[in-house]
Amino acid sequence: MLEHGGDLARASREYGIPMERWLDLSSGINPLGYPVPQVPANDWLRLPGNSASLQRAASDYYQTDGMLTLAGTQAAIQALPRLRPHSRVTLGALTYNEYAHTWKRYGHMVQAVSIPEFEQRLAQTDVLIVCNPNNPTSERIDSAQLLEWHATLSAHGGWLIVDEAYIDATPAASLSSYAARPGLIVLRSLGKFFGLAGARIGFAFADARLLRALQDELGPWAVSGPAQFAASAALADRAWQAHTRAALTKAGVRLNTLLARAGIAAQGNTLFQWWQDERAGELHRELAQQAILTRWFEAAEPGGIRFGLPGIEDEWRRLEQAIEHCKNYREIKRCK
Repeated sequence: MLEHGGDLARASREYGIPMERWLDLSSGINPLGYPVPQVPANDWLRLPGNSASLQRAASDYYQTDGMLTLAGTQAAIQALPRLRPHSRVTLGALTYNEYAHTWKRYGHMVQAVSIPEFEQRLAQTDVLIVCNPNNPTSERIDSAQLLEWHATLSAHGGWLIVDEAYIDATPAASLSSYAARPGLIVLRSLGKFFGLAGARIGFAFADARLLRALQDELGPWAVSGPAQFAASAALADRAWQAHTRAALTKAGVRLNTLLARAGIAAQGNTLFQWWQDERAGELHRELAQQAILTRWFEAAEPGGIRFGLPGIEDEWRRLEQAIEHCKNYREIKRCK
């Protein structure tokens, strides 16, 4: 198993601090997620079919009908490499780590490069994987650029996979409505913006033939009834979505400002901030000793950490006070 954010049990063992004392900022998930109504009893008692209410809500929200409901986008990440012959795969050198792991596992040739190198690699690429915005660096690629890359790839039977896990705060930038084009696969999740990571539900958007192949690969009853109910409610609640977009935008600016006051020149989006610096590992450990968990990326030379959003005001104050009390605070500020 690869390392991911949110592993409080591991942090608790490593630092000797009980799990209930931790403030978890490591996962990049909305800490004030969607308040799911009570699940109907029948959704627990019968095999889950394809919910008509979910299909209506999803089609309206994503502005397209060509989709497959998933038990989280991780299900598609693991299945898609099984639907192609041996391929040359290009992805970001620092991006969601399950992609490289899974494509390599099924025998594909994976090359990890910086995002600015993507275009020059297209001629040697069968599958290009893009997280947009990228996780953890928050880099964005313009929709028009992505569609140009897709046209180049699809001309020789290639795929462009676009993971839009963090795009819900700016949904106009999504490519989901273009995904009927052969060779374009878009993945969306309710785990980040909606905060429903525990429901394990997401969507794949692609042409009908590929969606049928993916559905056959995943098998029946892939998504639980309670998860479908939760997603139906969340996708249909436009008032909550509008309020949350505004609130997360303010929270993202607030977190960036809080870090900047400590000399931490972070960059990010509404749900997380990214700091790549040789002192990042020390700050990660100092915060962990105060039971605040950030996501440490050792492979990001010279190291980097991702800060998720605190939720309630007590958590914001706790983070600010913890950064102030870090032993390396003065060195960080002086190097601003």
